[in-house]
Amino acid sequence: TDEIMQQEIRPLVAVDIIEQLHRQFAILSGGRGKDGAPIITFPEFAGFSDIPDEDFLNVVTYLTSIPSLEAASIGFIIIIDRRRDKWSTVKASLTRIAGAFPGNLQLVFVLRPSRFIQRTIADIGIKLYRDDFKMKVPIIMLNSVSDLHGYIDKSQLTRELGGTLEYGHSQWIHHRTAIENFAMTVKTTAQMLQTFGTDLAETELPNDVQCTEELLSAHTDHHSKLKDELKLAVKQGATLLTCIREPVTRSANSKLSPDELENVATVERLLAQLDETEKAFDQFWTKHHLKLEQCLQLRHFEHDFREVKLALDNLMEAQAGFADIGDSVTRVEHLLREQKQLEEKGQEPLEKAQSLALHGEQLIQNNHYAVDSIRPKCVELRRICDDFTNETKKKYDILGKSLELHKQLDKASQWCEAGIYLLASQAVDKCQSQEGAETALVEIEKFLVTAKEHQLSNPKEFYNQFDMILTPEIKANAQRILQKLEDVQEMFDKRQVSLKKLAAKQTRPVQPVAPHPESSPKRASPKITRPAGVENTSYHYYVRRRGVAAQNGNCALVQLRLADWGTIKSLANCCAKSPSHIINELIETERVYVEELQSIIEGYASEMDNPSLVHLIPSALQNKKEILFGNLPEIYEFHNRQIFLKEIENCIENPELLARCFLKRKEDLQIYEKYCQNKPRSEALWRQCGDSIFFQECQRKLDHKLSLDAYLLKPVQRITKYQLLLKEMLKCSKNSEGTAELEEALATMLDIIKSVNDSMHQIAITGYEGDVSELGKLLMQGSFNVWTDHKKGHNKVKDLARFKPMQRHLFLYTKILLFCKKREENTDGHEKTASYSFKNSLKMSTVGITENVKGDNKKFEIWYNGREEVYIIQASSVELKNTWISEIRKVLTGQLEACR
Repeated sequence: TDEIMQQEIRPLVAVDIIEQLHRQFAILSGGRGKDGAPIITFPEFAGFSDIPDEDFLNVVTYLTSIPSLEAASIGFIIIIDRRRDKWSTVKASLTRIAGAFPGNLQLVFVLRPSRFIQRTIADIGIKLYRDDFKMKVPIIMLNSVSDLHGYIDKSQLTRELGGTLEYGHSQWIHHRTAIENFAMTVKTTAQMLQTFGTDLAETELPNDVQCTEELLSAHTDHHSKLKDELKLAVKQGATLLTCIREPVTRSANSKLSPDELENVATVERLLAQLDETEKAFDQFWTKHHLKLEQCLQLRHFEHDFREVKLALDNLMEAQAGFADIGDSVTRVEHLLREQKQLEEKGQEPLEKAQSLALHGEQLIQNNHYAVDSIRPKCVELRRICDDFTNETKKKYDILGKSLELHKQLDKASQWCEAGIYLLASQAVDKCQSQEGAETALVEIEKFLVTAKEHQLSNPKEFYNQFDMILTPEIKANAQRILQKLEDVQEMFDKRQVSLKKLAAKQTRPVQPVAPHPESSPKRASPKITRPAGVENTSYHYYVRRRGVAAQNGNCALVQLRLADWGTIKSLANCCAKSPSHIINELIETERVYVEELQSIIEGYASEMDNPSLVHLIPSALQNKKEILFGNLPEIYEFHNRQIFLKEIENCIENPELLARCFLKRKEDLQIYEKYCQNKPRSEALWRQCGDSIFFQECQRKLDHKLSLDAYLLKPVQRITKYQLLLKEMLKCSKNSEGTAELEEALATMLDIIKSVNDSMHQIAITGYEGDVSELGKLLMQGSFNVWTDHKKGHNKVKDLARFKPMQRHLFLYTKILLFCKKREENTDGHEKTASYSFKNSLKMSTVGITENVKGDNKKFEIWYNGREEVYIIQASSVELKNTWISEIRKVLTGQLEACR
């Protein structure tokens, strides 16, 4: 490129003096002297004296500039052909050449006028005026072309001078014009490449994806155009070279003149320079294009990093606020669901983060120029993912401990209540006989065996086990229940002592005494008071008969700890709760629920369309009302418009109709499934926009104590409340008319809740190529240990498979059984989000089942294709195993009946 750019710019080119050249008063035929001197011929030209000096000088200067420097340094040979002219013309020609010839002269040949008189005059004139011409080289006067042949070989002379050199003036002009045009093209192309290269080198890399894409596109387009220019120039040079060599190509006997050979060399040199320029440009472009592509990769990586980082930060923020460990089994289970939802929600950002980190490492391995920028971001992404995973695991551990604790406390409390109820239900008159006392002792001993189930017999071990989650409130509750356990155990101990005495000694029977307050002993302890609402209970009977029992040496029989009768009172109150009371409670809470839904819709949802508040709505919330509120308006319409609430109110006088309300509206209540499925998206949007001024203003107008997110949880709480009320209704209506319908209604509500829960799991299935909606109804889902055994597999693989279980989450449909891998990772956030990666599936039409696996009553087998594949599945409990086997049996039986 430098060689072309630094070429000397010639003052004249053929196109500048094309008209003068066409007059042909001077030619460069291409012939050479014996020593290689270029020959310039001045053929006969009638108007030679009339040629302007400028035109003459331009032509002669141009002709002398064409030969190579080496040839021009030898000196030019001038041949002046004036055979048909006069001496005056010869003199004028010599004078003009002597005064204006720009090059070095070696010899001057003059073909004298052929007429005798003019020849004589010329001989005399040359002798007289030789010195006037001021030429330092010899002037040789020739009489004919034959004399000229003695000095110059005929092959170097044109046919006009008796030679054999082929020369066409028009073709010569055409070649010269083409060569000079090609040289200019090469120069221009080189300048364009250099200018483009300079622009590329000075271009600053953009900082965003769009500008980088635009710059890359613009540079690529410019590069393509320049490459097209290069191809065109090379093609032009190749065509020109073919034209110059055309005589040799046409005839093997032809030879190119020295000037033509120089033309060939010039074109080849220009083509070589063009090739070098192209190679240098391609090399530079390759580096620049790679840098631009890497810049675009970096901008995409940075853009994706910002998005993923924001999502991860939101998750970590949500997780940081997830500090509650729960104060009851229900609350802990709810927190676990929330944690699971958070984990499921974080699955996508975590996968994106891991994928982006892997992409960044690939960029580094591909020698990206921005390694120092990419590597820290990859480290940051992996760190946040690990932090979320570890924190989620930690929260699961804490909540698991909390759930275990509260379950044990609940079991212990229930055991205490059941024990007190047992003691209170043992009639004294029946215990007076030896057989009655022994029967009561057996009942107590059987009941005391169940004490092991509550696992709170060792307080020290209990505190050590749950020390990490024992808040002051939980510790106080645990101490209260431990104290109750101790008291109940003491009550049983005393009762056993009394019963053993009765069993050992037959006493006369004691007749029952009607319970009257005035019959109470005058000196009864002030602590012994009748618990309200426990009329005609064994307790009251024991107090009334204390004197009689004492007379028979059985005073221990009535020594009950009165402090524990509050528990009996609570139990009695629970059982005494009337159906009408439950109906009233349901109606009151339903009215409050409808009012709350109305306040949400009118105070928040409708306000999003209020022009005076539009400016307060954050941009992230624009056009996302349906995401935030889901199908809440649909739920409100169902409960409010004289439908469900009205039907429940009609049950006040006829409580037995309550079950029919739920059975009748079974399909309508499915709207909660849609609401719960949208809840994760709603909560994500709330976390993003919940602290906006818009929501604060709406809350202020409504005078709500709680923020919107608490009210958006109401539908989830409500759908679970119905089954609790139905359970209470069923307890109070056992063995009465309508019990079967109540049981069916309760089963319906539990099935709806299960369906909602299952659908939340089902939408988290990833990787399944089919449509899950075509698999039939989702019957069961849960996590298991799974072993696989393949007949065609290698023995070692089979052995390995038998001893290393896989953790799989199973989804049982009516048509297929899906095996998925549950993926849970920690992210920042308020919820725990999980996803289920599809691994395998079995068509239910081709499976068989073995209910019992030797050595473990929690395992069962599912085999496939005639036991070619066997899946050993281990449940967490025998009950869970039996439930699954029962459901699978139903599916297989249904298929068999359908085939029949």
